[in-house]
Amino acid sequence: MLKYGSFLVQVSRRASHLARQQYDVIVVGGGHAGTEAAAAAARVGAETLLVTQKIHTIGALSCNPSLGGVGKGQLVKEVDALDGLCGRAGDWAGIHFSILNRRKGPAVWGPRAQLDRQLYREFIQSELLSTPRLTVLEGSVEELLVTEPDPEEPGHHRVTGICLANGSQPISASSVVLTTGTFLSGSLFMGQTSSPGGRIGDAPSSAGLSQTLRERLGLRIGRLRTGTPPRIVKDSVDLSLAELFPSDSTPTPFSFLNTHTRCKPEDQLPCHLTHTTPGVERVVMESLHLNCHIQEDAKGPRYCPSIESRVLRFPGRQHQVWLEPEGLTSDLLYPQGLSMTMPPDVQLRLIREIPAMHRAEIHTPGYGVQYDFVCPTQLSPALQVKNTQGLFLAGQINGTTGYEEAAAQGLWAGVNAARWALSLPAVMLSRTESYIGVLIDDLVSRGVTEPYRMFTSRAEFRTSLRPDNADLRLTLKGFEEVGCVSSLRHQEAVRVRDSLQDALEALQTLTVSTPTWRKKLPNIHISEAKNTIVTGMNMLQYNDVSFEMLASAYPECLSPYMEFSQRLKIEAVYRPHCDLQKKEIERIQKEEKMSLPQDIDYFSLPVSLSQEVREILDRVRPSTLGAATRLQGITPAAIVHLLNYVRHTEQKRRRKQSNPQNFTNSLTASL
Repeated sequence: MLKYGSFLVQVSRRASHLARQQYDVIVVGGGHAGTEAAAAAARVGAETLLVTQKIHTIGALSCNPSLGGVGKGQLVKEVDALDGLCGRAGDWAGIHFSILNRRKGPAVWGPRAQLDRQLYREFIQSELLSTPRLTVLEGSVEELLVTEPDPEEPGHHRVTGICLANGSQPISASSVVLTTGTFLSGSLFMGQTSSPGGRIGDAPSSAGLSQTLRERLGLRIGRLRTGTPPRIVKDSVDLSLAELFPSDSTPTPFSFLNTHTRCKPEDQLPCHLTHTTPGVERVVMESLHLNCHIQEDAKGPRYCPSIESRVLRFPGRQHQVWLEPEGLTSDLLYPQGLSMTMPPDVQLRLIREIPAMHRAEIHTPGYGVQYDFVCPTQLSPALQVKNTQGLFLAGQINGTTGYEEAAAQGLWAGVNAARWALSLPAVMLSRTESYIGVLIDDLVSRGVTEPYRMFTSRAEFRTSLRPDNADLRLTLKGFEEVGCVSSLRHQEAVRVRDSLQDALEALQTLTVSTPTWRKKLPNIHISEAKNTIVTGMNMLQYNDVSFEMLASAYPECLSPYMEFSQRLKIEAVYRPHCDLQKKEIERIQKEEKMSLPQDIDYFSLPVSLSQEVREILDRVRPSTLGAATRLQGITPAAIVHLLNYVRHTEQKRRRKQSNPQNFTNSLTASL
């Protein structure tokens, strides 16, 4: 790992000398979506350029210093399974690891870590610098280069590159990925003041880019808002008045390539929990007239709202505030749950209404951000803009919130941008095989009315889409079909897959009578009424039976698989549920994958559809029948009519291809 200072020198040197003016893929933005997009495009084999305003903010944790959580942790595991960066970065920079939802089943566990901001940024930047075929450029994008479309492909426009704000020579590319985050026409709010920008301390993005999307490409643009809490000086907080929450005694890595984290278990830092008081609510209500951000109409995040929004929605309620460390050597705390946009002096008054922070000092005030986003129903499942060839969008520009959602989109947009540039077909992930598929399908099929956040409840098949098996679900596909996974990771995934299969077979073939099991496992209650032959797999489904216990009883056949003990336990517990779910998945996949031609004229379609349904289908233009089923306002009857029409059309096409003369004769006769 490179030292941070020497690393920046190397990045600056590399970024100041563009060796070419033509790239396969250009990625705009160096946040979580942009870094994953650039790295993924390069892994697929595309010559890639990453353009970012400031090199030293690449990989910056703009808001909370954490990664993962319920639903979000599943996304991190899947990004890692596809050879992305954020999982390994989290293992390198993590300083407090925990599994959320531990009391529930493993399918909804949420791997999470508090991060050291500097270590995370160092890791991401070092990885990007060492990625073959990837160049980094410091600059601001003024506008997109747009020309006439390729008549052989759908779309009204074609992107051919970018223009920089410094007036230098345009840079050409076959595809462009926009990951502008909150910078697209972003505005910062604090009290009654506002200024252009997407993050405090950074320059605003060019208005020309938003204008290109809105006026030249004709995209529907919306407005969203988010915010961040003030950063608190750690030594000014009395943590003895807050509840201590230690980390897990044994850290669980995010990455399937790692067996341990960089931070030793004993070196992890704790978090603390405190709560708001009636004084907090009083300060909020007294300062509403000084807070223009909270009075704006732009939609804010429902799932991580500002303290002002919480007070207004739930008056009289106590709210949690997590005091989270920002790094091993940082002197700051991050008060999770206290995003606010009131004037700085009022922020200090509010914070000091909480007992643990009655003498707190603010290092950096909180502020709000409002920014443009592109309505994501205008995207294909490949995250390509439907009416613009070669243009891909990822992250908050698509109406999402959170590092993990951005990283997942970035990886998939980067993959497909590279494949477009290399004349390879687009690849898609189904919601039946990944949370990334759920995320993208929700965005492009349903759109957003507020910043989208991932939850396990959004996945219909979450017992199959577990954090522990993301490598088995995605790594082999990422290597064989997508091309974004290294041979080293692929080899490890194959080893794990084969070993797990061997272990499961060993458990299944270990058949023992129940009296013998009672002797082998005397502390486990096995019904006396049962006197049959029971497999090791069946025994492992008992709550109190671990794989270690079985391996101790039968070491000759099970001890070789001890490294997979937890995974085998989870596989055994979920096997009956997954077998039932597999049949449902196969049925849905069969229908879901049925393509809907993008040139369908829904208004003249000769089937029984209401005008409302026709308008929805014409506006969203779903790429598959499965995507159409999830559109709000589309009835089951409409889906049946659409299914029958597509099947009938496909049958006619096949008959024409198999015997064009007979088809022509029959068509002539019918006329």
